[in-house]
Amino acid sequence: MVFIITSADFQGYLDGFPFTSISQQNQIINAIKFLYEKVLNRKYDKVDFTRPRREKKLPQVIDSAYLVDRISAITNLKHKAILMLAFSVGLRVSEVINLMIQDIDSERMLITIRQAKGRKDRVVPLSSNLLNTLRQYYKAYRPKRYLFNGQFSDQYSATSCNQLVKQYLGTKYHFHSLRHSCFTSLLEAGTDLRIIQKIAGHSSSRTTEVYTHVSSRVLGKMPLPI
Repeated sequence: MVFIITSADFQGYLDGFPFTSISQQNQIINAIKFLYEKVLNRKYDKVDFTRPRREKKLPQVIDSAYLVDRISAITNLKHKAILMLAFSVGLRVSEVINLMIQDIDSERMLITIRQAKGRKDRVVPLSSNLLNTLRQYYKAYRPKRYLFNGQFSDQYSATSCNQLVKQYLGTKYHFHSLRHSCFTSLLEAGTDLRIIQKIAGHSSSRTTEVYTHVSSRVLGKMPLPI
């Protein structure tokens, strides 16, 4: 027996759970859409489900001077290299743990990010300070395949990366905060938005432009009436 769920019933279900996240609501709607199109062979356009509006939250940014001081004081070379790398070029946690040793090009001073979000490769700059730290780390830990190995595996975990942020930078921050902080710092240093877009791997410039809303220096240049 197949039960048909009407749009009114479904909307009432969502209204009854006000704390359901937007992503969860969209997943439920997509599941109903799949049921109609693939299982029941019915046209989905006859069913009217109201999708919730996405929340527009500003990225969480950590002060660059605070980051430099805290990361510089780390004595564990692996932990220091991971956080320094993430902040230096704004890498996602998945991009950090998936880096291979051969992805670090010390001759051209470039880092190759392979098959990142959207299955896209990109190249980001490698600073001399970061290269020196990575060399010290490599000599001490001798990773075999991935640049950062785990305690019991050849690849560091995303959970461990997030724990490093909590340990050294504060419990209110997340690993992705380093990425936002990097691009905000680059913007405040005068880097063109198009360059930041390339480094970040953003498909749309609108995604990069969000950092103009959290930059203290950019906002500080506005001619306010009072």
